Amino acid sequence: MRLLVQVSEARNLPAIDGGGGLSDPYAKLQLGRQRGKTRVAKRTLSPTWDEEFAFRVVDLKDELVVVVVDEDRYFSDDFLGQVRVPLSAVLDADNRSLGTQWYQLLPKSKKSKIKDYGEIRLTISLSLNYPEETTTLAHCVSDDLASYSDKSTELQKGSSLPNIPIEIPTSVSGGDETEIIKEDRSNGVPSFVNRLYQFFSAKPKDAEASASAPPLTTGDGNSDILEETPSTSSELPDNQDYETGVTMSFDEQLKAFGSCHEGNEIPENLSGGVLIDQVYAVAPSDLNGLLFSPSSDFLQSLAEMQGTTGLEIQQWRLENDGEVLKRVVSYTKAPTALVKAVKATEDVSYLKADGDIYATLADVSTPDVPFGNSFRVEVLTCIMPGPELPDNEKSSRLVVSWRLNFIQSTMMKGMIENGAKQGLKDNYIQFSELLARNIRPVDSKDAAATDKVLSSVQPEQESDWKLAFRIFGNFTVVSSLVAFIYVFSHIILASPSIIQGLEFPGLDLPDSVGEVVVCGVLVLQGQRVLNMIARFIQAKRQREIFEFDAMEDPPSVMKINVYDFDGPFDEVESLGHAEVNFLKSNLSELSDIWIPLKGKLAQACQSKLHLRIILNNSRGTEVMKDYLDKMEKEVGKKIAVRSPHTNSAFQKIFSLPPEEFLINDFTCHLKRKMLTQGRLFLSPRIIGFYTNLFGHKTKFFFLWEDIEDIQVMPATLYSMGSPSLLIILHKGRGMDARHGAKQLDNEGRLKFHFQSFVSFNVAHKTIMALWKARSLTPEQKVQLVEEESEMKDLQNNESDSFLGIEDAKMSEVFSSTKPFDVSTLMSIFEGGPLEHQVMEKIGCMEYSVSPWESVRADAYQRQIHYKFDKRLARHEGEVMSTQQKSPLPDKNGWLVEEVMTLEGIPVGEYFNLHMRYQLEQISSKPKACNVQVSIGIAWLKSCKNRKKIAQEVLSSASSRLKKMFGLLEKELLPAK
Repeated sequence: MRLLVQVSEARNLPAIDGGGGLSDPYAKLQLGRQRGKTRVAKRTLSPTWDEEFAFRVVDLKDELVVVVVDEDRYFSDDFLGQVRVPLSAVLDADNRSLGTQWYQLLPKSKKSKIKDYGEIRLTISLSLNYPEETTTLAHCVSDDLASYSDKSTELQKGSSLPNIPIEIPTSVSGGDETEIIKEDRSNGVPSFVNRLYQFFSAKPKDAEASASAPPLTTGDGNSDILEETPSTSSELPDNQDYETGVTMSFDEQLKAFGSCHEGNEIPENLSGGVLIDQVYAVAPSDLNGLLFSPSSDFLQSLAEMQGTTGLEIQQWRLENDGEVLKRVVSYTKAPTALVKAVKATEDVSYLKADGDIYATLADVSTPDVPFGNSFRVEVLTCIMPGPELPDNEKSSRLVVSWRLNFIQSTMMKGMIENGAKQGLKDNYIQFSELLARNIRPVDSKDAAATDKVLSSVQPEQESDWKLAFRIFGNFTVVSSLVAFIYVFSHIILASPSIIQGLEFPGLDLPDSVGEVVVCGVLVLQGQRVLNMIARFIQAKRQREIFEFDAMEDPPSVMKINVYDFDGPFDEVESLGHAEVNFLKSNLSELSDIWIPLKGKLAQACQSKLHLRIILNNSRGTEVMKDYLDKMEKEVGKKIAVRSPHTNSAFQKIFSLPPEEFLINDFTCHLKRKMLTQGRLFLSPRIIGFYTNLFGHKTKFFFLWEDIEDIQVMPATLYSMGSPSLLIILHKGRGMDARHGAKQLDNEGRLKFHFQSFVSFNVAHKTIMALWKARSLTPEQKVQLVEEESEMKDLQNNESDSFLGIEDAKMSEVFSSTKPFDVSTLMSIFEGGPLEHQVMEKIGCMEYSVSPWESVRADAYQRQIHYKFDKRLARHEGEVMSTQQKSPLPDKNGWLVEEVMTLEGIPVGEYFNLHMRYQLEQISSKPKACNVQVSIGIAWLKSCKNRKKIAQEVLSSASSRLKKMFGLLEKELLPAK
């Protein structure tokens, strides 16, 4: 996210004594540790700058500080006024923009004698995607903005205005400070003072190189970023290839390199294997620019994502008359459980760049790892045109492969290869996730299948003669034609009949019953022929293709009704109806499908409808953002966007199509005969429940449109003192989720009961907002927004990435032999006074348990709820747990398993605690038994400090168990 600030002008600035009534003002901007400044406007109190800045948003609690100062060449700059704008004000504004406003400049303190400091005109907004090529990018430094005299640590990226001076940091010999050399771009020649400074502060070769080197500009004439590197001029090549290569823009370097390597073939994949083979909806040149352009911040974002520090990216260098295009990237990888922090260096070189196909080879060295001097890793990145997408959208295929080159022989070759393979695999998983946030991935198989289906849907061209033969080539037409010829011949041969009976001139009535029958047959034959002619005319119009825009409101179900229409004066008759569920069908199934029609007539005739349905994403990567923005406007609440990895895990659990994305998920209990702990998932079209408890998985989902009513049930003792939700479906809907329903009422409606939410208010608001936005009419939605306009924005307190409920890895933390039998020891799990007494002594306040209930043969389950005693525990909080007990296989003891959910403690929502108690009778000692307790952690969300959290949880649980069984032994031994 970027904060865009345009500094337009200022007016009525205060005059400083000694300046002749005028000033040389300029503006300094700071957001966090990022700083920028405008150019200096000479001798004016109403300066005009018209410069634009972009800051990376790191912390939403920061505030933008704009200070206007008067430049003083000999003394410290004079303060003219300041303005502070918090980021929260921009975030809460409409469209995340404050627009263009005049801001009153304020003094440093209230004791200032100057009453009016003037005004400054700013345009402030937040943007998710903004091209850096048109913006001044503030440089991140550690100095404070209050030091107005320090002008030596600010770098500017060239603005769109020409002839703007840039500031080049140059190391001063014998000192730790950094000074600024300003070069005027108006004539492209350094000033005389700068020439003297370079001559006396650098070596002779340095002075010669700096004097002859042209200004560093991009191909369009704008100044580029100049980065301070530790390299000295003595380390640069003696020839002029380096100077020429650096001064060229990145596009010019690619063109020069490509002209020297025309006709080169695409390099083959390296022998180590393919890490990425994916198609993206972007042109190859744009994908190459995102990954390798100096102006792209992709590597910086990837470094932040992976915890990499010390990232240094040198400029691309074109050497040997365009034969070589390379750069060096160095960084320090974050430490892992097995390897400490490691410094790595990548020598990246282009192998091919012709505008359509790009190939780079990175030679990675990590000398600090074990045996690091004996091998190097090579990574080949190839970008080539991908398959053609609908609407003539361009695509690119990205293929990344690797191999290991051993410089020295070593006995640890196998271990090194396995470690390098796993490390690269993990890194490029994060690489793919970050790339998917910037560019929409495309399934090449689906794209090819869509093209094939679209071509098959186009109506086949059929000649009029073939169509006429297919419709009229039957016995009805032939017999009608023979009858017509026969009757016409009879009319010619027969003599005029005399007028008799009720006849009169012009009206000739049948004279016998036989003539009446013949007339009726001729009429019926004529009607059938006319119907065939109508069919022929309709068939010439070809088949119809219906197109619907489903991007605004993604459909869950398409309803189809088939009618028999005999004319405007006849009643329309239904022939059957059908439904297509887009969440339970994939693209290949919908592309050519026969759907049986429902209804009495349709089922009696076994009627089917032939459909070809094609789903096409016409909005690229903005689909999710556009839908969430639309949903925010409808319900008046803000909704966070989940990562691609989170959405992929969610889609995998419920077998959903790739366009479905997760909005939020909550820990809760599903109430049936017994409470089942799990997670409730919410997406634009479904609400689903999933749990993996004691190896038994339960999952189901139903549509928002299936819901008839949502009721809030009051808190009870059985619901652990928390309100619960009762969701009632429409009659006959959601039958696939029947196994998760609490009951099926007399009206045929399924009822689902959810309780024990960690944050009931947030869960209830989110569910109600999504349901109403999906099922209400537009008028009801407007009324909903008006009613909730004063409510606070929905805070997503469970917005971390969901990893799925995994099996916990158990480890033994307690083992002891107790001097009493198993039945006596099991009293701690019977819910009696002894259990309450022991648990309250170890700090479990308001301890409540439900009775044991049978869930299957020899298996019983109960629920537990209590609060931590703040006098004994480090944190206040609550615990909701599910216990299940079953006899051991040899019937000489019990196995008690427990899953605990922690609420109100730090990071408690990130994991569930699994405990296993094994109580076994000792056969040689009838009055003794063994107790073994194992604990495991099932992570629900990603967390950086997993290891530390696990150690603290295991240590705390181990001491708590020792105290619990120690108290139990003291209570039981006196009783014996």
